[in-house]
Amino acid sequence: MARDGARRPAFFDTNVILYCDDSRQPEKQTRAIELVKKYQRASLATVSLQVLQEYFVAATRKLGVDSGIAQRKVELLARMRVVRLAEDDVIAAIEFHRLNRISFWDALIVQAARTASVEILFSEDLQSGAVLGGVRVVNPFAAGPGRDEV
Repeated sequence: MARDGARRPAFFDTNVILYCDDSRQPEKQTRAIELVKKYQRASLATVSLQVLQEYFVAATRKLGVDSGIAQRKVELLARMRVVRLAEDDVIAAIEFHRLNRISFWDALIVQAARTASVEILFSEDLQSGAVLGGVRVVNPFAAGPGRDEV
């Protein structure tokens, strides 16, 4: 078992990362900060370039985070394991989108998690408990089993 209880690599969707900066939802903010720190300390946190880009845009536009602070946060997030998708991954995400009826952007997130060979995808946007392309979705903000899959 890795330090802080995290046992295996996990992929973080943008929405979980954003809650770290969303003081309007203090319970989710606390939970997101704890989870991200736990995985970062254990060197088991994974994101993609898409997550870094979406974080910057949403943090500055939706949360009003100063662009300099948001840039620094992206620099810190970039210290995680960062997945860089290739052309074949985009095609795979399109196919996944077509066959599973999820948004293309969510399909790209799933494809990035698959490319990273993680078993867990922390996301509030996808159905918690679903297994998509071999990756299990966990909503860390939902009550019940699985939310603490660390």
